[in-house]
Amino acid sequence: MDSSVNITKVPIKNIYFMLAYAWDHPHEKNVIDVYGEDEKDIINLLSKVLILKVKSLVKRGLYKEYKPLKEESGIIRGKLLFKESFESFSYKKGKMHIEHEEFTLDILHNQLIKETMLQLCMYKELEREYYEDLKRLLMYFRSISRIELRPNYFEQIKLHRNNQHYRFILNICQLVSENVLLHEGSGRLIFNDFSRDHMKMAKLFEAFVKSFYRHEYPESRARSESLDWGAIGEKIEHVPQMRTDISMDVFEQKYIIDTKFYEHGLAENRSKEIVRSGHLYQLYAYLENDKRKRNGDTAVGILLYPRVYQSFQLHYEIQGFHIKICSVDLAKNWKSIEAELKEILE
Repeated sequence: MDSSVNITKVPIKNIYFMLAYAWDHPHEKNVIDVYGEDEKDIINLLSKVLILKVKSLVKRGLYKEYKPLKEESGIIRGKLLFKESFESFSYKKGKMHIEHEEFTLDILHNQLIKETMLQLCMYKELEREYYEDLKRLLMYFRSISRIELRPNYFEQIKLHRNNQHYRFILNICQLVSENVLLHEGSGRLIFNDFSRDHMKMAKLFEAFVKSFYRHEYPESRARSESLDWGAIGEKIEHVPQMRTDISMDVFEQKYIIDTKFYEHGLAENRSKEIVRSGHLYQLYAYLENDKRKRNGDTAVGILLYPRVYQSFQLHYEIQGFHIKICSVDLAKNWKSIEAELKEILE
């Protein structure tokens, strides 16, 4: 994985498709119309998808959990809290402080969704239609407490068979929370467009490609893989780790793919376009060490770039390795992107 110049030509809906794969929910790409009009920005598209998903959630019923509750009550249930009862003279009122389990909607899962919808309503570029939809949906969250959106809250969420349908919604909420800033003067929300962030888009591109192949070719076991340098000497721990972006096995052939999020996949040298030497050296190191690990069997190496200004499919035999330098056009419609990614393996 690597990144360079910002790529601005990727349609908003294609970024969403990439997110759906990166989050391991490829079926969610069908929530929006592949051939429909593009949204004006990513936050409006995420709002649109969140609205559709929360509507389904409300129809299905919000998830509840048992939660500890302390209260003063005339009905004895759960655990009696004698210390609190005597300190507040509750017994003189015919009541006691108790602690019991309450089956409630007011849990972290729903609190995060509510807070995300409230934040989206503060975004000044939000389409009026989406603003009104969010306000209507918030009516179903009236009994749910407000919280401060913090990244570590998402790490505390526990998902299992009964609430697995929350995962994709919470992925959207987390992405929004990680990319919003509150303007102190206006009280409006400012969205830090991650699609203009080189490193974030490079990571997304890698995660998308890996997940795409894993879902389209289930037998491939598309994964990142550690390779051993075979180094001998003192303090081996100082040798850097060698890890592929994507290793997979398709049609009885192993592939090692290195994704490079560069605007110009080929470099210029004396008015001539050439493959970037650093990228080629890195891929060759992967192939050589993989060959040693597998007793001489060779993998096909692929350098994969997003296409912006030029499309290319270069094939070489280098020291016994078959190497491809390829691009995928992320500005095309989704069906074309799927076809290009599959064609790379042919």
